[in-house]
Amino acid sequence: MSMIFRFRMLSDENDRFVRDYEVLYDTSLLDFHRFILSSLDYEECMASFFTADDRWEKQREFTCMEMGIDGEEAPESMESVTLGQIIHNSRDRLIYLFDLFGDRAYYLELTGSYEADKDASYPREIFARAEAPDQYDPSRSRSDDEGSIFDDAMGDFSDFEGDDSYDDEY
Repeated sequence: MSMIFRFRMLSDENDRFVRDYEVLYDTSLLDFHRFILSSLDYEECMASFFTADDRWEKQREFTCMEMGIDGEEAPESMESVTLGQIIHNSRDRLIYLFDLFGDRAYYLELTGSYEADKDASYPREIFARAEAPDQYDPSRSRSDDEGSIFDDAMGDFSDFEGDDSYDDEY
């Protein structure tokens, strides 16, 4: 039985955007890239994956096409690397840079690994909330009436604003 990785993908352009994906551990980064483009209704584009540390600092880069130049260290090709080769622990992270010139990216974190369901087809999207940011125009990525999850949670506490009958002392 094969193993799957479950990733949560977030965007720094839209706080409401969330995608959860299940992907076979032996899926190439190139196939994962194509699946992400398809799930977001994006057109084919140059992109890179980066492994990332716990502070989301970029580490190793993987590109769509071979970029090797004789004698120089170049990023590896997405086609030659599988998720299982670079993801080893729960909470391992990837940055998916989909706009190389605008430095726009999605942030993926491994939330678990499981046995694959023999009746399921992978990769697959298992959860989606909010529209994806526009592929080409970051100013259209978020409508003004959409707040963040934080704003929604803190909105419950707005009842206490300006009410002096609530005392901060114990």
